Amino acid sequence: MALLSGFTVLDLASVGPAARASRILADYGMDIIKVAPVTAQGAKQIEPVFHAYGAGRGTRRIRVDLKSAEGREVIARLAGRVDAVIESYRPGVAARLGVGYENLRAHNAGIVYCSTSGFGQDGPYSQWAGHDLNYLAVGGFLACSGRDAEGRPAMPGATAADSAGGGMQAAMAIIAALLRRSRTGEGAYLDVAIADGVLNLMALYIDQFLATGEDTRAGEALLTGKYAWYGIYATSDGKHLSVGAIEPHFFRNLCRLLGLERFSDAQYDETRQEEMKRAFRERFATRTRDEWVTHLSGADTCVAPVLDIPEVTTDRHLRARNTFMRARHPERGEFEQLGPILAGGERRQPVYELRPNRATDTDAVLQEAGFGTAEIASLRERGTVE
Repeated sequence: MALLSGFTVLDLASVGPAARASRILADYGMDIIKVAPVTAQGAKQIEPVFHAYGAGRGTRRIRVDLKSAEGREVIARLAGRVDAVIESYRPGVAARLGVGYENLRAHNAGIVYCSTSGFGQDGPYSQWAGHDLNYLAVGGFLACSGRDAEGRPAMPGATAADSAGGGMQAAMAIIAALLRRSRTGEGAYLDVAIADGVLNLMALYIDQFLATGEDTRAGEALLTGKYAWYGIYATSDGKHLSVGAIEPHFFRNLCRLLGLERFSDAQYDETRQEEMKRAFRERFATRTRDEWVTHLSGADTCVAPVLDIPEVTTDRHLRARNTFMRARHPERGEFEQLGPILAGGERRQPVYELRPNRATDTDAVLQEAGFGTAEIASLRERGTVE
């Protein structure tokens, strides 16, 4: 059985960190009810591409006109039957729409209400618009990253702020609040700021500065490129290896297998790091990436290949761990996607059958919330729901 089956989440968001949180919670078995605008309001909310966020796996859909009093009443009645609500409006907007925490708590005192935003519900930046790159910038992530050819912080290869700073933070906070509610019966309001999540990712460096005054910059710290034995190296085929031989015994193994034993006792000798980096670059350039992987990766050296996305999808280790599952779209056919890969998820999944983009679960969702057949028909006729 899924770890969190039996819980229901009303998701008022469409994309971004809130949608990532719903993806995580769905993979753990929560019933996610995704609320989108009715067709007339559809331009106001982004519709994710068919394969995004697990292609809606484990998610039910309903369309509601939140600009109408009837639509807001629909949300209030749904909120009375769910465990949690997620929204990602700019701070203050949900309350103005009549679907804020205080509005919905009046219908469900034990509700867990999660607001996701870039910079939080208060503070000087709370009304700033932003995206992943902006939150990584404010949280110190980019300042500690490598540099591009022009000396600028390099563009990150993953949406770390949205995924870990926002989505994972929101999912964890919701689960924690529900755990407390199981003991006390109390609901909770959760102010999930993505920038705060980035600070959590950067805690090692931030705490170091606060305690000692020692700054961390790209290329000047152990984990940002200061030492030869923690970095990225090109191989003869134009591909790359990651080297992370922090522990002395791993470093000595690496030096021995590279034929560079002269550095074995100089791991932290700052006067020899540039010499060591040159030697590492020259040695790694003599073989292909995969030849080095065969020679080093299983020999306690902390060396792993830098895989591109196509290589990730065919990697033998990931395939052996049932990382991917199949899905079938009614128009686009069958394709693969990441399965529920976080710890505790069920990796062996049947083929997920997608429905047409406009399909909804409106009738079933409303019936579960106590709406009668005639009432649902009336709401549909007036365009309040679809």
